[in-house]
Amino acid sequence: GKNPREIADIIKDKLLENDDTKLEDVTVAGPGFLNLKLRDEALAQSLTAKPSVSLSGQTIVCEYSDPNPFKVLHAGHLYTSVVGDAIANLLENAGAEVHRVNFGGDVGLHVAKNIWAIIKNLGGEFPEKLIERAPHDFADWSSERYVEGNEAYENNETAKAEIAELNKKIYELVNAGDHDSPLAKIYWTTRAWSYDYFYWFYKLIGVRFEKYYPESETAPIGLATVKEYLGKVYEESDGAVIFDGEKYGLHKRVFINSQGLPTYEAKDVGLIMKKWQDYHFDRSVVITGNDIVEYMKVVLKSIEQFEPNLSQATTHLTHGIVKLAGGTKMSSRKGNILRATDVLDAAIEANQKAYGKKDETVSLAAVKYSFLKQRLGGDIIYDPKESVSLEGNSGPYLQYAHARARSILAKAGAKNPMSQNVEFEPGERLLARKISEYTEVVELATAELMPHHICTYLYELGQEFNRFYEKNRVIGDPREQIRLALVASYADKLKQGLSLLGIVAPDKM
Repeated sequence: GKNPREIADIIKDKLLENDDTKLEDVTVAGPGFLNLKLRDEALAQSLTAKPSVSLSGQTIVCEYSDPNPFKVLHAGHLYTSVVGDAIANLLENAGAEVHRVNFGGDVGLHVAKNIWAIIKNLGGEFPEKLIERAPHDFADWSSERYVEGNEAYENNETAKAEIAELNKKIYELVNAGDHDSPLAKIYWTTRAWSYDYFYWFYKLIGVRFEKYYPESETAPIGLATVKEYLGKVYEESDGAVIFDGEKYGLHKRVFINSQGLPTYEAKDVGLIMKKWQDYHFDRSVVITGNDIVEYMKVVLKSIEQFEPNLSQATTHLTHGIVKLAGGTKMSSRKGNILRATDVLDAAIEANQKAYGKKDETVSLAAVKYSFLKQRLGGDIIYDPKESVSLEGNSGPYLQYAHARARSILAKAGAKNPMSQNVEFEPGERLLARKISEYTEVVELATAELMPHHICTYLYELGQEFNRFYEKNRVIGDPREQIRLALVASYADKLKQGLSLLGIVAPDKM
C-alpha cells in the first residue's frame, strides 16, 4: 500500500546496509527508480565474469543449411549456414552438447529433372561418359542440367511424363540398394559429386557438420510413421494421405501422394523421428527460409498428435531472402539464382577495389558479419562495399580493432594483470563498464538465439575503446598497468565475440 518512491527508499537503505554489497552508491530518482553504481573493485571483477546461463547436460540438435544435391548452393544457403553456425556456437558456449546436422533432398522431383537432363546430355544412360569435375565446376554444370530439366518438365508433356517415371525409378533403385544398373551408376556418381561440392563449400566458409541426413534415409521412416497413424492422425483423401490442419487453424497438406510416394511433409516427419533416434535431444533447433513457416506448423502439429514431446522441443527459426544491394529475388528454377559463391566473390572484389589486395579471410568476415548484424527473420540486403569498410559497423572494422589492441599490447610487452583494488578514472570506468556488459549480451543472444546482439555490442565496444584511446595515453602513462589490463580485456572480449560469430580475429592486419 505504499507509493513507489517510499518503497524505493526502503530498498535503497537495505542495499546500503549490506556489508558485502558491490555497490558504491544507490540513489532514488523520479517516482521511484533506483540508480545503482558499482564499486571500482566490483567492476574490475566483472571484467573476467563468465555468462551465468548454463545449458550443461542438455543435448541440442541444430539443423541448418539444408541444401539439395544436384542443385547449386544459393545465397540463402550461405546465410543459414552462417547464422546456424553462430547459434550452434552460442549454445555450445553455454555448455550444451550440440550436434550440427544438415538435411537435403537426394530423391524427389528436382533430382529426376536433373538426372533426366544429364541422361539427355550423355545421349542415353551411359555412366562411362560422365566427366568428373572439380566441386565448383560440378555445381555450375549440374545447375545447367537442372534448368534444362525444369524447363522441359514445364513446357513439354512428353518430357514431363518421362521425368515423373524417372522419379519413381530413382526411388526404387535407392530403396533397393541398386548401385550397378546404368541409371544407378549415374545417380550415385553425381550424388557423390554433389556432396563433394557441399564439403568443399563448407570448408571454404569455416562451417562444419556432424551429419548429413539425405531424404532417402528419412523418407522410409516418415512413410512408415504416417501409415502407422493413418486413421488416427492422418486420413485418406482422393487416393492420397493428408493431415487436416484446418482443425487446428492451419491448412491441409498431403503427406503421401496418390502414387504412394512420401512428400516433403512425410520426409520431415521421418527426419524428426530419425534425429530423436540418433540423439534423444532436449531441444531441436531448425533454421530455414521463412517461405515454409506455415508448412512447418502443419508438420509439427501433426507430430504433436502422437509425439507431443518432439513437437514441443522443436524450435523453428526462419529468415528472409538474401539480395545484393539493388538486386532482386532470383530463382534456381530459372537459372538466374544468386549463388552463395557470388556473394563471396562480390566481397573479395569489393575488398580488392578498396585496399588493392585479395584477402579471403577479411572478405569472409565481411560477409558473415554483414549477415549476422541484422536481426534474424527479415530479408537481408548485402552491400559488398559497405561490408568490407574499415570505418563502419563491419566485420573487417572489428578485426582491425582487435589487431590494433594486440599491437598495443605487443609494444608494451608482458605486464602484470589488473589489481582487484583498482580505482578507475572516469574514462577507464566507461570502458570497463562497457567491457563488463559482454556476459549479459552473450546470455541474451543465447536465450533468444539471436546473434545480432553480439554484433551490436562488439561495435559499441569498439567505439567506446576509440573514445577512450583518443583521450587516454596507455604506454608510458603512470596508469599504464591499469590501462593495459583494460586493453587486454577489451581485446579478449572482441576475440571471444568474433569467435562466437564464426569470425577469425587476427593479431595483425
